[in-house]
Amino acid sequence: MKVSDILRVKGSTLYTVGPLDLLADAVLVMAEKDIGSLVVIEHGELAGMLTFREVIQAISQNKGVMGTMVIKSAMDDHPMTCTLETELDEVRRMMLERHARYMPVINQGMLMGVISLYDVAKAVVDSQNFENKMLKAYIKDWPSEG
Repeated sequence: MKVSDILRVKGSTLYTVGPLDLLADAVLVMAEKDIGSLVVIEHGELAGMLTFREVIQAISQNKGVMGTMVIKSAMDDHPMTCTLETELDEVRRMMLERHARYMPVINQGMLMGVISLYDVAKAVVDSQNFENKMLKAYIKDWPSEG
């Protein structure tokens, strides 16, 4: 399974912000949309990622006050990325290794979407459930789960 399979099911809705936007405004968007990350775009290109982890760290370092902090001061300016062709096992390994919960998907320099650790876990579980169902159908007289 590849990243393109996840995005096909998930869709490619993206929420973006600029690096000089206020962190407080980004937090409002994340809360309103019930999302854990925002893609930071500068001059039409990926400049970074802002996740709830960076928000919490920035607020903590500023003694609990966001004030006029800008996103650039909190964002991850070197986010790990993948492509549409990256295998799911590789994405899972990369995310676990770096403790990343969100990963931008880039295709020929263009941002295609963001996948989350939840998306990866869901794809794995769905695939295993489908495989399990097919194996049970293959075995004659398997008791139905009803």
